[in-house]
Amino acid sequence: MLCYKGFFRGIVMKENEVKNVVVVGGGTAGWMTASLLAKVLGKSVDISLVESDQIGIVGVGEATIPPIINFNKAIGVDEKEFIKATNATIKLGIEFNHWNKQGDSYMHAFGNIGKKFPFCDFNHFWQKFESKKETNSPLNSNSFWDYSLNYQAAKQGKFAPLAVIPNTNLPGIAYAYHFDAALYAKFLRNHAEGLGVKRIEGKIVDVGQNMNSGFIETLNLENGKAINGDLFIDCTGLAALLIEKTLNTGYEDWSHWLPCNRAVAVPCESTANIEPYTRSTAHRAGWQWRIPLQHRIGNGLVYSDKHMTDDQAKELLLSQLDGKPLAEPKIVSYKTGRRRKQWNKNVVSIGLASGFFEPLESTNIHLIQTAAIRLVKYFPHLGINNEEVDSFNEESRIESETIRDFIILHYKLNSRGDSEFWRACQRMEVPESLSKKIDLFNKTGKVYCKPDDLFTEIAWQQVMLGQGNLPKDHHPIVNTLSDEQINELMSNLKTIINRAVEKLPTHEEFLKSL
Repeated sequence: MLCYKGFFRGIVMKENEVKNVVVVGGGTAGWMTASLLAKVLGKSVDISLVESDQIGIVGVGEATIPPIINFNKAIGVDEKEFIKATNATIKLGIEFNHWNKQGDSYMHAFGNIGKKFPFCDFNHFWQKFESKKETNSPLNSNSFWDYSLNYQAAKQGKFAPLAVIPNTNLPGIAYAYHFDAALYAKFLRNHAEGLGVKRIEGKIVDVGQNMNSGFIETLNLENGKAINGDLFIDCTGLAALLIEKTLNTGYEDWSHWLPCNRAVAVPCESTANIEPYTRSTAHRAGWQWRIPLQHRIGNGLVYSDKHMTDDQAKELLLSQLDGKPLAEPKIVSYKTGRRRKQWNKNVVSIGLASGFFEPLESTNIHLIQTAAIRLVKYFPHLGINNEEVDSFNEESRIESETIRDFIILHYKLNSRGDSEFWRACQRMEVPESLSKKIDLFNKTGKVYCKPDDLFTEIAWQQVMLGQGNLPKDHHPIVNTLSDEQINELMSNLKTIINRAVEKLPTHEEFLKSL
């Protein structure tokens, strides 16, 4: 019975075993994927990576979120070596300027805020505390970050690894990195080759498919070489050579929710102080990123071509730089959304080939990481089967949609009336899943997140408050504490955090110590 099942579905017959894995495209996506596969599966599969020195990389994604630390550890990367090799700096969060209205500022800081309580989150205690400070005055969110260790350290330019705040049970600092994406890819290439990955130089000119199944069998290179494989990983970026140009997988367009479709990027000279956070500044038709590295600052402007021309975008970006530009501005065109199937036939798309989220919350590199991990989880052993493919794609869809909603939130919740771009964002219909989250928080101060969601309740709370969605109520548990008890709680937390930050070295001192 098993033999017949294997014959029809290709899942148990030994001759269908997946042995040759071909990663197509280098860059961050290709070398991250190759490194993980080699580290985890290197003894059971042969891994090769095809890339061409003639093809450049987009290279705009230079900011990450905390899970990158675990990924680097998993593939055996030493943190100090990584920071030195990539000119990396520390990232404690993202500061958003002018997003709700002109002149305002808030941060999506990593890590914890306040203190964890059973049954209800810290923000409810903070709400009660703030409401008692000035009776009948509107809730002001500014003080919420007084209780964020990450925020206070970021704004004071401080950092050191800190698992817990000394002499307390309070969590310490959560952090990620800013790094040069091209240097990271080079660093990972050396690492992956040390793990046994075979790099093949060459430009693909033709893709050979099985006439019956449509599976990809061969990559024909410009130099005449033919590369055969059982499983192909498409890391060709926006070109999507295999997943789209060859397999015509289809694309789910999200531009009606995420209207920016172009970006102009340019590096500039570094300034004296290297801030340990990313800065996102809203403009009339999009927003600007600022990513400080050790050797330069990465800058870019994400915008909608319906509301701003390329020349206008270039002019605006160049006028906002901290120092002298180090290259000519580079324009990238894109469409926000995702492939209808991240895994189609024997092709798994990873990185920009699988879809594009604008870099607002630094999720693109993270999605490379999770896709590579997911591929290991569902790696086909005795052939490609529908059950594994479907499970992989379903997990990918759920992950993408939750991240999508979080990014849309920044655009939808704005009080800016200074341009048609922002007014259109206010008016747009958002996914029901997001609309329910917004309404729930507004009415109750509560956030619903699934256990495996990337962005936790604390992340949602910060953006909700920062964008002006102030709760009308708090959890009744808070009322079990007297005003004096709440005042003491807030005072103690603030003191603990401030003292912890005082003892930290500066960000520059930390980098010099490596």
